[in-house]
Amino acid sequence: MTRDESLEALMTTARSEFLRYGFDGTDVNRIARRSGVAPTTFYRWFKDKTDVFIAVYRRWEARELQSMRRLMAREGSTAALVEACVAHHRTHPIFRRSVRRLGHEDARVRQALAASRLERLEALKAWIGEPRACDADLGVELLQFESLVTVLAEADLGEMGLDDTAARRQFGVLLGRWRVQPARAANDEVAEPQLSAAPA
Repeated sequence: MTRDESLEALMTTARSEFLRYGFDGTDVNRIARRSGVAPTTFYRWFKDKTDVFIAVYRRWEARELQSMRRLMAREGSTAALVEACVAHHRTHPIFRRSVRRLGHEDARVRQALAASRLERLEALKAWIGEPRACDADLGVELLQFESLVTVLAEADLGEMGLDDTAARRQFGVLLGRWRVQPARAANDEVAEPQLSAAPA
């Protein structure tokens, strides 16, 4: 196995492990073993489990951005878009919970999350064309998007015995403000973050 092949094997296995088991349930030695490499090879590429988690997250986030652009490009009602976004955010729940938790607890993950949010902000600005709000206002909208879609995907209001109609309505209003140029998003490609060919 070449160096690049070993990296890709590690990344593929790590992605599978993190999506299935989350951060806490994933073991570095298991990633190495299931990748067909020695643990020492893992540490040539990554400092620790957090390092590989961030690398997996950055690739995953690039795909997420592309998926959201495709959802926004769909024809149909705002209510249908709300349902599609919520259904999409019900995928990979354990991984999403790990990202949210580590984004509060770990400085490196928090920094990666901030970088991803800034990339989403730039994508949103390109999507809507002429700026209709300053970056800070759009940043607030992005955070509202994250909060509302998480509440809906995790059924938090239902757990409280409450109806989620108001949350869906607010989420629809937010998506409606962004859904201004559906024709162009489906064809816009988002490049995945590339890892350096040099080990860590």
